[in-house]
Amino acid sequence: MTAWNFATLWEIVAAKAPDAPALVHGDRTVSWSDFDKRADAIGGHIAEAGAVHQDKVGLYLYNCPEYLEACYGAFKAGLVPVNTNYRYADDELTYLWDNADVVAVVFHGAFAEHVEGVRDRVPKVVTWLWVDDGSGPCPDWAVDYEAAVEAASDTVRLWPPRGDDDLLMIYTGGTTGMPKGVMWRQDDLVRGVLGATSRHFRGPADYDAIAALPARPGKVSLPACPLMHATGWFSALARLSAGGCVATIEARHFHAEDVLDAFQRHHVAASAIVGDVIARPMLAALDADPDRWDLSGLEVLSSSGVMWSAPVKEGLLRHLPHEQLVDNFGSSEAMGMGQSVSTSAGSVKTAKFKVTENTRVLDKENHDVRPGSDQVGRVAVRGHQPIGYYKDAAKSERTFVVIDGDRYSIPGDYARVDDDGTLVLLGRGSVCINTGGEKVFPEEVEEALKLHPAVDDAVVVGLPDERFGETVTAVVALQPGATANGAELIAHVKERIAGYKAPKHVVEVDTIGRAANGKVDYARLRRYALDTLALSAAGSTT
Repeated sequence: MTAWNFATLWEIVAAKAPDAPALVHGDRTVSWSDFDKRADAIGGHIAEAGAVHQDKVGLYLYNCPEYLEACYGAFKAGLVPVNTNYRYADDELTYLWDNADVVAVVFHGAFAEHVEGVRDRVPKVVTWLWVDDGSGPCPDWAVDYEAAVEAASDTVRLWPPRGDDDLLMIYTGGTTGMPKGVMWRQDDLVRGVLGATSRHFRGPADYDAIAALPARPGKVSLPACPLMHATGWFSALARLSAGGCVATIEARHFHAEDVLDAFQRHHVAASAIVGDVIARPMLAALDADPDRWDLSGLEVLSSSGVMWSAPVKEGLLRHLPHEQLVDNFGSSEAMGMGQSVSTSAGSVKTAKFKVTENTRVLDKENHDVRPGSDQVGRVAVRGHQPIGYYKDAAKSERTFVVIDGDRYSIPGDYARVDDDGTLVLLGRGSVCINTGGEKVFPEEVEEALKLHPAVDDAVVVGLPDERFGETVTAVVALQPGATANGAELIAHVKERIAGYKAPKHVVEVDTIGRAANGKVDYARLRRYALDTLALSAAGSTT
């Protein structure tokens, strides 16, 4: 095998440092030896239930050790781990697991009711592994995760050879409505993520060279964002592949104090966040109680997926002058599009990134945008990128394009190029809303709103929000003579799709003003919503 595979890498680490910590969750520590054995058991259980090479395994879990154990078990068995957004409602879960051809799901007990509601709609799923979280008993249709581990505790497995094209698949929202499965070869992820900082992973797989490296204590990384998203998941994969330890937070709702407590408790060296959504509350906690935490061991905060504002970076550096703040420009389907690094020696502006050697900004004819021209172009990146979208050849062809003999990922981000060659990110060219790193497709929310009997028409726009980047806002035209308040419409949407997609504000209008072809002027309605909410706020203070 000439390709890198996470399972093979991690097995080398487990053999070299069996007693070192691999996973930490509150008071619980999983050694590398136990990590390896438990993953072996879970991968074996799913395989023995009939899963075959490159079958898909859904991970329907909050951040916890079992997330990475099940991921490792899937890699060992030659299966494909698939993230599952735990905010999804029943229809979204059904779509994802059906579209991904999932045959096994590992889920927290808190989700048992949701799973119960969709089981008969996903007949391809034959294995349900229940992770106890104190929320209730194991359903009779599921297998207790710990029982599966215990049953295989003494089993010695001889896994079949792993393939050079073994995958990881991450489902992302985006601009086409329903989620799409981005197919990453493990080899490309290892070379792209680990190869960016270590020469050992830039060429073909050389496991003998990795095994010969000195065994040093690995550093601790803590994903402060969900593992179900690429930012958290990929950062965890990288830390484990470097022989380190991944810490996770026990709390299921974000509180900055919990994260800072964990940084100190576990001597965290690096953390993955999603911009101001996490960084702003952290800064507020540090400002309120600057002497509470010893964060001298924290070296890097790395963000991806959402804007990270310069004032927040500067505030964090006042408290953490020794730290690097790394702002990565990338997505689930494009790695290494740009990067900016802020230190106490000097900061950079929000949304201004250093272009990598693999990044280009292209006009409509796929010619390079001239620096300093103020021309807007699409950002394209080559190198180690996904092989495409699962079961969507047309979208794959549009996004992954061969230009001048090189294959590029062009996910739809637009930018200008300054005189000095840096790019200024402008955002996606569509009306997709990015709220706290979550992508919300307006038409999906609009359709949910229009199912309410009082609603005649609706348009959903994103409005600026200091913490979340954008907030989902609905502009609604009611049926003649009908009445419905904002709270009622928001609750109606939350019954049908994930809560984070529901509007935070509802603005009423006499008519949406659609053109004859059914299209709407999103920019006009966005201005209307901004003005209406501003007037409402001004009236409430007088």
